[in-house]
Amino acid sequence: MSLLLSGGYVYQGGSFFEADILIEGGIISKIEPHLPTNRSKTIALYNFYIVPGFADAHVHLREPGFSYKETVRTGTTAAASAGYTAVCTMPNLNPVPDSPENLNVQTDIIEKDAAIAVYPYASITKGQKGEELVDFSALHDKVIAFSDDGKGVQSAELMEKAMTEAAKYGCIIAAHCEDNSLLNGGYIHDGKYARAHGHKGIPSESEYRQLKRDLALAKKTGCRYHVCHVSAKESVELIRKAKAEGVRVTAETAPHYLVLCEDDLQEDGRFKMNPPLRSAADRDALIEGIQDGTIDIIATDHAPHAAEEKAKGLAGSLMGVVGLETAFPVLYTKLVKTGVIPLEKLIALMSDGPRRIFGIGGGLAEGESADFAVLDLGRRYTIDPADFLSKGKSSPFAGMEVFGKNVMTFYKGKKIWQE
Repeated sequence: MSLLLSGGYVYQGGSFFEADILIEGGIISKIEPHLPTNRSKTIALYNFYIVPGFADAHVHLREPGFSYKETVRTGTTAAASAGYTAVCTMPNLNPVPDSPENLNVQTDIIEKDAAIAVYPYASITKGQKGEELVDFSALHDKVIAFSDDGKGVQSAELMEKAMTEAAKYGCIIAAHCEDNSLLNGGYIHDGKYARAHGHKGIPSESEYRQLKRDLALAKKTGCRYHVCHVSAKESVELIRKAKAEGVRVTAETAPHYLVLCEDDLQEDGRFKMNPPLRSAADRDALIEGIQDGTIDIIATDHAPHAAEEKAKGLAGSLMGVVGLETAFPVLYTKLVKTGVIPLEKLIALMSDGPRRIFGIGGGLAEGESADFAVLDLGRRYTIDPADFLSKGKSSPFAGMEVFGKNVMTFYKGKKIWQE
């Protein structure tokens, strides 16, 4: 049976225009104004915006190993409710996906329980211990990329070997940049808030020193290199310079780094993540980075924990906040409605960019799988974590008044979510 979506504002080719979408057999068969309604079930979407399903290159679904925090089912259902139709899931699991056998434990769960497309990462090193490389030849065609996310690879020699292997197979190294020798027990940004409240700080140098090393290695090896959750102004400048030199580097940042900074910190675990919220100058540099294309995509770094793990303040709580269900409304409210970036740019950062970089495919075009979200941009509401479908409820955006809500998600031509 065919399905016709009529009258919405459709995002295609970087801009919006009013059109109908005809879906047949799970595929978009036509996108044109005023398509005939005969032989089709019709859903009227006047005044709604239809965008390609968001794709998140950086989420933690926590299963296998930590299903009390999140499961593939709860995480992907939360993602679907927010307009995502594809997520890439990080490897800090048990077992770590560092071999085909261990990866199969995860992919079996994904096949059974995922509401949307899930693309797993493999780790760079066995057990994410930073000591021995995984077998790239056995894993490269089974994963979206390689990352030891949550841990920086401390050995330059080992990282060079990893990049050489990745270059051989044409795959991506996605790096969590963190120099452990500079951490000194810190857990929030080493800035004015830390000093005023007696907290141990993490310096920005812990991020950009390792990034500088990795960019030199990426240039040497020709590896495709992706920088995870950029937070520091120095990092933005290093990436900008490397791109100008032809290094094959792409970069992401997260909504909380674009909207918040250390000035917003409270003595509450929902403001604790790694890397930490840095200064207002860092936030402004990140905004400039998305405006000029230095930063290619926005990923959530969705990192759910149990309530008790986030209830011990800034010093004692675990690192990580949830983000899937708040990303679009927060960014639309704080960046688009304020004129920082146009809506089309936000869609490119949340959908076009990650699909292109990671080879996920899709998009609103004839012949593509019908994977898209339907947005009500006029909807005004207050973020309440009690409403989240994720098991994780720790959000720095709790209580924020926002605009823009996903009201319908289609995946493979089927309506998998409706508000």
